[in-house]
Amino acid sequence: MADKKEEAVKDLKEIGAAVAKSEVKKEDKSDKEKVDAVSEAPAKKEPKLDNLGRSYATGRRKDAVARVWIKPGTGKVVVNGKDQITYFARHTHRLILNQPFLVVDRVGKFDVMATVKGGGLSGQAGAVRHGISRALENFDPTLRPVLKKAGMMTRDDRIVERKKVGKHKARRTKQWAKR
Repeated sequence: MADKKEEAVKDLKEIGAAVAKSEVKKEDKSDKEKVDAVSEAPAKKEPKLDNLGRSYATGRRKDAVARVWIKPGTGKVVVNGKDQITYFARHTHRLILNQPFLVVDRVGKFDVMATVKGGGLSGQAGAVRHGISRALENFDPTLRPVLKKAGMMTRDDRIVERKKVGKHKARRTKQWAKR
């Protein structure tokens, strides 16, 4: 009986050794695959500039659509042919507009020329911000992770809810009196 146990243990040891060898071979293959994957890493993105050295992008928010061009400069921002202080009178809108530059620490380094259509001032400020963020990424692709982490690259897809039949607004119901 002891001989049978010893033989069984010996067989198990041999099976275990064979399994261990096969696992080592699998790990070697996966290491080689990892090395191949690293060596075939995608090429770095190149800046997208036009012949005037500007970077272009489109930004959207609510019903507003902004076409934005940025180029190295003194920090001048022109929206629909007007200075940003004239076009966006509210300080809050100007803060929203300049957030991408604050995030990437490039305040006053780029001139911005934007045209905006649709929506109200708040939506337009958000659209220009989105456009500036995307244009900054096109100008310098290394800025993408910082802008992405700050949430500047994602389009804010919230829009006004439609009015429903039988209600005053989207959700406001008609007044009801018990007596």
